[in-house]
Amino acid sequence: MNQQKATLLLADGTIFKGTLIGSPGTNGGEICFNTGMTGYQEIYTDPSYTGQIVVTTTSHIGNYGVIDAEVESAAPTIAGIVVNSFSQTFSRLDANGSLQDYLVKHGITGIADIDTRKLVRHLRSKGAMNAVISSEYEDDLAGLKVQLNLVPDMNGLELSSEVCTKEPFYFGDEHASIKVACLDFGIKLNILRNLADRGVYCKVFPAKTTFEELQAWNPDGFFLSNGPGDPAVMEYAVHTTKQILESGKPVFGICLGHQILAEACGISTYKMHHGHRGLNHPIKNVLTGKSEITSQNHGFVVNREEVEKSDVVEMTHVHLNDHTVAGIRVKGKPAFSVQYHPESSPGPHDSRYLFDDFVSFMHKN
Repeated sequence: MNQQKATLLLADGTIFKGTLIGSPGTNGGEICFNTGMTGYQEIYTDPSYTGQIVVTTTSHIGNYGVIDAEVESAAPTIAGIVVNSFSQTFSRLDANGSLQDYLVKHGITGIADIDTRKLVRHLRSKGAMNAVISSEYEDDLAGLKVQLNLVPDMNGLELSSEVCTKEPFYFGDEHASIKVACLDFGIKLNILRNLADRGVYCKVFPAKTTFEELQAWNPDGFFLSNGPGDPAVMEYAVHTTKQILESGKPVFGICLGHQILAEACGISTYKMHHGHRGLNHPIKNVLTGKSEITSQNHGFVVNREEVEKSDVVEMTHVHLNDHTVAGIRVKGKPAFSVQYHPESSPGPHDSRYLFDDFVSFMHKN
């Protein structure tokens, strides 16, 4: 195991010393934490984490290696990882290799042997902030601060057009009876798997595709995907979503897609103190009265006060920990969205009925 030293510097000046994992170097991003007990591979390959350093609160990371079949995108786009105990030895028989080799392959710099409990408590108190991980500035704090100052603020940052597909592609059975045009803001593969499993043929389009290009495929419905960055600066996506709503066809949005749908309906979004990231977030469906345990990953949220005053949308789901908006639907239209991840990879499957609801809308339309 590599014993090279590494340093983690937070924007508020807090410093952690540890051991380098992954690729040597220096990299920065917004630091956030995920409380999931498993699924580190799915987390690291989720495009929604683009530009972020991910702290995993589970003590042991790397112990079951990586497997190609469980990635959520072609490659990880995270800025780095922070873990407590890192293992190069993995026990999973069908693993394709170690997490260490995977991180090196994709140029991801990380730090281990950190008191992640102390770090997470700090972030919960002070909020999400920029940070930098380095194996190159061990005795040069001034140089490390220079690197930290180069990291862009997540507020006002548009990232979806950077991580989305560059060319349209298809997913599912081309002979399926239902076609869905998916706007890729950073889509997870398991979303496409869930749609395909329900008899949906998907065509995935780049984030900045126009409505005319989407409509030319004559889809039965539209999907707005998850993704990274600040929804408030994605005017192109909001404009397209307004046109999609005018078409009257069913619309389903997840995470960033949920925020874009809200923005298209005149509801603002804002950056949270430290976000929701984990596999055990409790949600109440206010339409049915039933609760769900959900997988979440977001640092921005829809303005609840504006939703409650709106004549255009209504709240369908609420987060039971902090009472933020977890789902909306557009009044009089087959359009709805949720702030969490019903495809839940990793995570519980309580919310997969939402895919069935979307398919049902398209059958009725």
